[in-house]
Amino acid sequence: MYAIIECGGKQQRVEVGSHIYVEKLPGEADSEVTIDKVLFISDGKKNTVGKPYIEGANVKAKIEKQGKEKKVVVFKYKPKVNERTKTGHRQPYTELVIESINNK
Repeated sequence: MYAIIECGGKQQRVEVGSHIYVEKLPGEADSEVTIDKVLFISDGKKNTVGKPYIEGANVKAKIEKQGKEKKVVVFKYKPKVNERTKTGHRQPYTELVIESINNK
């Protein structure tokens, strides 16, 4: 059984027991999160498609950890003007472990 969910403006395919990385969600490690934006559920025999979401369906997940990705360096340069700017960015993320997929 698998589902396609929307979290942080992105769609991801999830199964029970899978680890996924999503945009930062509020909450501490080892706390429960319920995602209600379920777009598609398949159990191998029957497929359920939402318009755009499936009513009553949800995915329960546990927050494994909160963290930051590797630094992305942004370097802006203009020749002949001695203009240089170097900045970095680390995007925060949340690692989730999918515990259950509920359809209505």
